[in-house]
Amino acid sequence: MSEQLITRLTEELYNADRAGTYKRLKVIEGAIGDKVSLAGQGEVTLLSSNDYLGFANHPEIVAAAQEALATFGASTASVRFICGTQTVHQTLEEDLARFHGTEAALTYSSCWAANTGLFAAITAPGDVILSDALNHASLIDGIRATAKGVIRDVYAHSDMAELEAKLKQHQDAPARIIVTDGVFSMEGDIAPLDKITALAEKYDALVVLDDSHGLGVMGATGRGTAEHFGVQDRIDIFTGTLGKALAAGTGGFVAGPKAVTETLIQKSRPHLFSNALPPSVAAAGSKALELLDASPERVAALQKKSADFRILLKSKGLNPLEGESAVVPVIVGETATAIRLAGELLEKGIFVTGFGYPVVPEGEARLRFQLSYAHTDAELQEAASALAVLLG
Repeated sequence: MSEQLITRLTEELYNADRAGTYKRLKVIEGAIGDKVSLAGQGEVTLLSSNDYLGFANHPEIVAAAQEALATFGASTASVRFICGTQTVHQTLEEDLARFHGTEAALTYSSCWAANTGLFAAITAPGDVILSDALNHASLIDGIRATAKGVIRDVYAHSDMAELEAKLKQHQDAPARIIVTDGVFSMEGDIAPLDKITALAEKYDALVVLDDSHGLGVMGATGRGTAEHFGVQDRIDIFTGTLGKALAAGTGGFVAGPKAVTETLIQKSRPHLFSNALPPSVAAAGSKALELLDASPERVAALQKKSADFRILLKSKGLNPLEGESAVVPVIVGETATAIRLAGELLEKGIFVTGFGYPVVPEGEARLRFQLSYAHTDAELQEAASALAVLLG
């Protein structure tokens, strides 16, 4: 073992601890919900979860997973193209395609795997990728993995004038691909998809939308940010996760033209070299989509909670970022302040996460509240009041 390597890592960890950026795992005893039991502390209100629809412990989703476990076993023990495709995977992909209004869909072990496996498989030298500056790290890494000769460029966050200028600049490229999150997970704001799709049509570009934080949250029926803007039929490729609002456990997907999904089966390295989703997860995903289709009132209630919580925070003199999603960041200044406030809130029984530099710009450290259909008005009132007192 290299002592020099271990010494370097130990020093880096020590410096992170001193800077207040060291990440310690918090252990939860039991299922995810609006309240959880935290090891060593007891019950707390959870405001850091992606369980937007309150599906994480839904009895019908749990039952679907259990039934698939009994029928199909615990694992495929294979990648998809060998012997890792079961009927439950095929059903989920048909459900995802139908939900998004696309020709086909393909599942991955995570949305990280989907995003990192997409762009290298579908692009060729000379193609141009234009990516929003605040896109998720998985999109950034996926774009970086493309071949030499693929032009990778970034436009300022939601800056349509800059995006159009770059589209004009690359009008002669074989293909132009605009890549954006639907809901930006650190900001809580949403991409202007009405304007992005209009530019895509004007300059013959393709739009790739990662709507991991929008699926189940945005739109009248929870079909995401594209539904919110009424442009679902103008998005070329969707990516997303089964592990947030759908709460199937893990897993990601790409939905789009069959030519894209078939190409991914042939060429996408995370798909070729990773085991298929556990069948229990695939079954849970299909059941979650079924429940979402049957309960748009959950989506409407979540949207109202999110809007009301922003109003509540402002009424207490706090500074939430503007947005329409269930991600509600409150700017508190320095990184150390965000870390300290998160710790003090946890002592009061409120589990919220603080984010600082380099995840967000210096001086813009924040507490990120994530709302769920499961949260009560009393829980949200308690959280807002506690933060207002601490910032007093």
